[in-house]
Amino acid sequence: MPTAIPERLFCFDGPHAYADRQLWCLVERKLGDLRAAGANSIAVLDAGCGPGTWLRRVVTHALRLGFTKISARGFDVAVTQIRAAQRLARDLAEIPGVCLRFEVADLLDRLPEPDASIDITLCLYSVLSHLPVSDLPQVASEFARVSSGHFITTVRSIGSTPTVFVDSIEGARHFNLDHRLDRCDVEFNNGCRVAVNFHLFTARELQDLLQPHFVIEGLRGLDIFHNRFIPDRRWNPASVLLDERVMCQLTRLEETYATDPSLMDRATHLLFIGCRGRALQAGLFGLEI
Repeated sequence: MPTAIPERLFCFDGPHAYADRQLWCLVERKLGDLRAAGANSIAVLDAGCGPGTWLRRVVTHALRLGFTKISARGFDVAVTQIRAAQRLARDLAEIPGVCLRFEVADLLDRLPEPDASIDITLCLYSVLSHLPVSDLPQVASEFARVSSGHFITTVRSIGSTPTVFVDSIEGARHFNLDHRLDRCDVEFNNGCRVAVNFHLFTARELQDLLQPHFVIEGLRGLDIFHNRFIPDRRWNPASVLLDERVMCQLTRLEETYATDPSLMDRATHLLFIGCRGRALQAGLFGLEI
């Protein structure tokens, strides 16, 4: 194990805390299932990895579970993100049995991984939303080609709350998402302007995209209620708390409506869990997150 695991690696707070916790519980369980089935080695791919937080979580937990051979690759189009990931993962990458690397790469290119070589493939927090819709079938096919186990992705739904990507909403003077062009134009308060390709998904659209390639283990809204109930101290008094009782009520609501067709498209994210090959053969298949 690394001598110093970052204390906040497994801390889930901020506006997407509920989604992060739910997503990590899912990934954690998939790792545990593989280990319980007798696996000593694991291969993981994180497409659009950003600063590598999720892949570092996976490698750290895999070590704790007793995996002796861990191969993990993350890639992103942003050079600055990959440099940050490489710096933060330096200690983990030096542990015997761990092959952890981060690379600059484009998801529209063919993946270098061999067929059916990846146990868990991650593509989280709207990476697919940034791609041209016309390219998504080929990207989905590539994920299926390299996957031998589970594929997990999250995208923004059509009813989600807005984002301006690199700052809080309050940092934007103006923004507009053109759904015909799948392009979001943002003007920030400091005068800086950016244009970002971005597509919002319906649950049916995501299902239709991935169902030809994966057996669907789960498709649900992720964070329908929690994000909308976070108090804003610029507006709500301190007496308005998100206490344990309210959190439990919100969680019950999430569990009730996460797969309700009338509400899941209004979640902050849509979560898709698919599986192939060895995951099915080994019985690592369940519908609950």
